[in-house]
Amino acid sequence: MERTGRAHRVGPADRTDRTDRTDPGDGEDGHEGDDALVRALSGAGGDGGRTPPPPSGPCARALRNRLESLRQLVALSRTRLDGKTLAEAGRVLDEAAARRGLSSQHTVVAIAGATGSGKSTLFNSLAGVQISETGLRRPTTAAPIACSWSDGAAGLLDRLEIPGRLRRRPRETSETGALRGLVLVDLPDLDSAVGAHREHVDRVLALVDAVVWVVDPEKYADAVLHERYLRPLAGHAEVTFVVLNQVDRLPGEAADLVMDDLRRLLDEDGIALGEHDEPGATVLGLSALTGEGVGELRDLLGQFTQERGAATRRIAADVDRAAARLRPLYVADGHPGPEIGEEARAEFEDRLAEAVGAYAAGLAAERAWRRNAGKACGTPWLRLWRWYESWRAPRTLSGLAALAAIGGVAGSRAGAGAQTPAEVEVTARQRVEQAVRAVADAAATGLPDPWAQAVRETAVRGGEQLPEALDEIAVTLGPAPGVPGAKPPRPAWWPVAVLAQAAMTLVQVYGGLWLVGQIIGVLQPNLMTPVLLMASGIVGGPLVEWACSIAARGPARRYGQDAERRLRQAAAGCGRARVLEPVAAELLRYREVREQYAAVAELSTTRQ
Repeated sequence: MERTGRAHRVGPADRTDRTDRTDPGDGEDGHEGDDALVRALSGAGGDGGRTPPPPSGPCARALRNRLESLRQLVALSRTRLDGKTLAEAGRVLDEAAARRGLSSQHTVVAIAGATGSGKSTLFNSLAGVQISETGLRRPTTAAPIACSWSDGAAGLLDRLEIPGRLRRRPRETSETGALRGLVLVDLPDLDSAVGAHREHVDRVLALVDAVVWVVDPEKYADAVLHERYLRPLAGHAEVTFVVLNQVDRLPGEAADLVMDDLRRLLDEDGIALGEHDEPGATVLGLSALTGEGVGELRDLLGQFTQERGAATRRIAADVDRAAARLRPLYVADGHPGPEIGEEARAEFEDRLAEAVGAYAAGLAAERAWRRNAGKACGTPWLRLWRWYESWRAPRTLSGLAALAAIGGVAGSRAGAGAQTPAEVEVTARQRVEQAVRAVADAAATGLPDPWAQAVRETAVRGGEQLPEALDEIAVTLGPAPGVPGAKPPRPAWWPVAVLAQAAMTLVQVYGGLWLVGQIIGVLQPNLMTPVLLMASGIVGGPLVEWACSIAARGPARRYGQDAERRLRQAAAGCGRARVLEPVAAELLRYREVREQYAAVAELSTTRQ
């Protein structure tokens, strides 16, 4: 019976198909800006002051583009998201730049495990020499110990903060060349009672290229291991080895049963297993004490190191995890194209037109036209009476209140009763505020919370001075159509109407004088003729005025509509400049960051 089970591993070609990613430091030179971003993208450093040339090829270019997109994403989001939210993305950029400045010929692999799992024994077995202390005392390993199979890894070990006294070289054997480029790090126990030991583990695990997790038959299902480490790092399966140690202690087929249960737990953790030639984590059983299966692990590590893609896959997995955590902040489910809809725009402009009194102003302008036409063609006696009435009427309103009063608040679309000027101003301001809130809510629908809040705040800022601006528009444009004292242009047929009314008036006066002369005896009695003349003048004047009023309906309506349209367009233009355009700019910024996020997460914007 084969006690170790079977290791499953993939070659570089398989990983390329899955990840298409590159070395974590393959970003462009850093840009000026925040210190963290400059550090993350500058990639300064390296052994001997020399930066190794970054790998080329499709994997390198793909990850380089993703890191650049992540940098731009963070830069565009700084004013919308707090630094804590972007901290992990900044850390990924920092580590990518730091790794770029170090040797790309080395692969750093950490050996991690719980107390008593035998990781130090495995570390010594792989090195072929007693490097890490083993024994019954717990914890045995107090600080990370490194073993490098080739020169040039000093910068990598400095990054891990491993002092020179804890850096070792393996025993020279015929198998040493197969592991050239490997840097193996033995970590303290991840469940150590000493807090400093756990801090060492967490710090180094965040920096290494790959991890060999060592478990034993008694604690392979330990909650600390699975919940704190394996599950959060499920996306790093391709740089993960899970080794069941001490299989020599399992009798019969127990080793296979434990291996199957271990695979089941890893599957529940979300870790993809490298089975059936699929990319994923490597799982195998061995005994570090007897050497059973250690050679297979050594071969796998040698192949893994020679591929020289572990750092690439590690940083790519870090980018994936950061993108997954940022997804709720950038992806708006069911909102494919952030923009202000035409319906929301039209409703916003209608509300502003209502607030500025455009409809009432149009009615007032139409009445003014008809009133002016009536002055031109009305009978002298009726015009005299109207003058007397207008002289008695109060004429003290201005601005929005004047427009509402002239048009009659009852004539507006709101259908409200008579209001004082102060009430009209308050109502207009409330309508503007409601319009701003409505268009902001419509624009923010479906956006992630930070960007929806930014859209609403932009709309509110733009709408703060909007009522005053609309009132100024009403004062500027209002007098032309309907404020008292302003006269619309007279009809073209005004001279004809004036002559006709003058003729009717002369006929009345002539007939009246003729009749008076007959009554007092100055003229010969003949009542019929002067009476007919007076009657024709009395009837003809109103007939002329009625005909002129019929003729004035069409022009008056068009004049009122034109006044309403001009005021409506002015109010809409003011609303666009102060509210709609800033909101549209905010939505454009969101579209830009969403596209950058799609590049980081390797998503299609059409599938967001």
